[in-house]
Amino acid sequence: MEKLTIVKVGGGILEDQSKLKTLVKDFADIDGKKILVHGGGKTATQMADRLGIQTQMIEGRRITSTEMLEVVLMVYGGLVNKKVVAKLQAHHCNALGFTGADANIILAEKRPVKDINYGWVGDVKSVNVPVLQGILDQNIVPVIAPLTHDGAGHLYNTNADTMASVLAGALSQLYAVRLWYCFEKPGVLKDAEDDSSLIEKLFHSLYKAYQQSGIIKDGMIPKLDNGFAALQQGSKEVIIGAASALGQDRFSGTQLVLN
Repeated sequence: MEKLTIVKVGGGILEDQSKLKTLVKDFADIDGKKILVHGGGKTATQMADRLGIQTQMIEGRRITSTEMLEVVLMVYGGLVNKKVVAKLQAHHCNALGFTGADANIILAEKRPVKDINYGWVGDVKSVNVPVLQGILDQNIVPVIAPLTHDGAGHLYNTNADTMASVLAGALSQLYAVRLWYCFEKPGVLKDAEDDSSLIEKLFHSLYKAYQQSGIIKDGMIPKLDNGFAALQQGSKEVIIGAASALGQDRFSGTQLVLN
């Protein structure tokens, strides 16, 4: 099968111009077909503050009110997406920026209210694989913002880690998919304050044990759940690590392993 690399980059890197510059160059240098999925939560929070809109987070996930939805539409679909596209074009990487609503790429449904009402947050229902395949076959590099739609005119804020995982799973039917989650830390750590406590290989059973004991907690849990879901859906490899390692011959970080 032909290789496909999917890289998800978070808001902390997008905010750091030095780290972003390095990531863009390293991503542009990746051989073969590739997709970049980006977040932008820190920029969205800053924009909301400037507009006097309150940011509410529960367990690391954003509550998306009607006002906050307008903010993330502007920030994710516009400001962040187009800046990344322009930087990639400067490295002769023919990037095309869009959201899940464009060309009906990603269809979602509003998350049902259970214990928490997340507002205008969408859970992915389906991925339009033929359209993405057509884009990739044109040697165009998709740069996807974490926004989706329901086909009835409603737009949703969708977790970027989840979007990368779902894309990896859906495209695994056509490609040998390698999924990289890039963020500020060198990988999954036993001690969040000690970068030398890197877990180089994390088996699913060990992850559950670490989660139960509190070693792995907070925002790492949904990220790892999404990573393991991508493996279960057919991805060949899932790695979590620092963006600075993207350009290395051997990606140093945490490799997720099913067992």
